[in-house]
Amino acid sequence: MHKIVVLGSSFAALTAIKTLRKQGWKEPIVLVAPRPVIFFYPSLIWVPAGLRNEQDLTVELEDFFDRNDVEYHRGKVSGLNQETRQVLLETGDKIHFDSLIIGSGGRFIKKLPGIENIYTPCEGYQATKAYSDQLNKLDSGTLAFGFSANPKEPTAVRGGPIFEFLFGIDTLLRKQKRRDQFKMVFFNPSKSPGQRLGEKAVKSLLKEMDKRGIETHLGHKMKSFTEDKVITEGGEVHSDLTLFMPGMTGPAWANASGLPLSEGGFIQANEHCKVEGFERIYVAGDSGSYPGPDWIPKQAHIADLQAEAVAKNILAEIKGQPITATFKSELVCIVDTLNSGMLIYRDPKRMVLMPKTVMFHWAKRWFEGHYLKAYR
Repeated sequence: MHKIVVLGSSFAALTAIKTLRKQGWKEPIVLVAPRPVIFFYPSLIWVPAGLRNEQDLTVELEDFFDRNDVEYHRGKVSGLNQETRQVLLETGDKIHFDSLIIGSGGRFIKKLPGIENIYTPCEGYQATKAYSDQLNKLDSGTLAFGFSANPKEPTAVRGGPIFEFLFGIDTLLRKQKRRDQFKMVFFNPSKSPGQRLGEKAVKSLLKEMDKRGIETHLGHKMKSFTEDKVITEGGEVHSDLTLFMPGMTGPAWANASGLPLSEGGFIQANEHCKVEGFERIYVAGDSGSYPGPDWIPKQAHIADLQAEAVAKNILAEIKGQPITATFKSELVCIVDTLNSGMLIYRDPKRMVLMPKTVMFHWAKRWFEGHYLKAYR
């Protein structure tokens, strides 16, 4: 029997499992993760408005595991033993694998002094809910929003959700008839934030900020945070409440994996999502660093595309066939504003920006239900 072990319960990990079964794989699949759930991070943007809660965004995976004949093993990965082909867990457990799919996600770089004073929404529901609770307590003040990249791997950035929180909270405050009590500021070390989306999209986003009376503090590297300030090399921004998305790096256990890492700390993969030099070890999603255009995003859509390629290549390698599957370099993003949204699409040949409309807001809400249906 050939055992495939999957690390994580992320978009990439679960899509790899679905693809393996669709491709006809009948032998054992073991999934290792701290909890048997998938959490739908993209919809955290609706938590401040009360449109989503933790239960809405968390799907238990027992039924999915049963339908796909997956053995679940609870645990956190601490490293790999290449010689024995074992996944090492913090509990001391060791899980043998014949093939390995790494889909355990990345993590945020939390090195800036005073970063404990800010809220990082994509860390999960609790961080987002804590921010929402603080916002509800304020009668007035200054709200700051920003993001940054990994300086050693500029593509390792997740800025889209910050734009959505920025515009969504502006819309929320207007609905509550208290927008005039708040100053809103967007800060970023780049003079053209969101370049992965394309120049046309950056201009549109900045124009939307200007239209909404949102101030900007651009082109200055962040130095530190305090309870009431964002301190940059170009000056200080007063803030009563700061929402900030740091740059990303690879999983903490990667340093003890013996696998090749990129300069930014991600597991290095080739165009087939294979870790070169290692037999039947693949990576998909935020854990990895991949060749391609410098605008390739860290987002669920690209993770799914990578996971499909991983599953096909693993099966080919098991059969002794050449691995040929690659993933499409593609960015699909709806920047939601709570009551509307703009669609941004990019591939190597084109960049498309479709203007703001309520249709895209409802399309994003429909996609959430459609995506999670496979796991409910």
